[in-house]
Amino acid sequence: MAFNLKTKLWQTGALDWWAMIDNEDVFLGNREFPQPPEEGDEWLVRATGNRFKVIEGEIKLIAQEEAPEPWLNY
Repeated sequence: MAFNLKTKLWQTGALDWWAMIDNEDVFLGNREFPQPPEEGDEWLVRATGNRFKVIEGEIKLIAQEEAPEPWLNY
């Protein structure tokens, strides 16, 4: 998949998105992941509480928050 990003990313058969960030496999979410990811996009991964943003063509971890309770988001 070509999104014109510098970050290597892939999708699993379970439709989860992953990326190689700082030489580690990092879970980017599933439905939270923006399609297609563009400069300035920001999202919170509900399962982990990690907040990511696309900055200068790279996906960066910008914050780590407490994961929200799943039943409070719907």
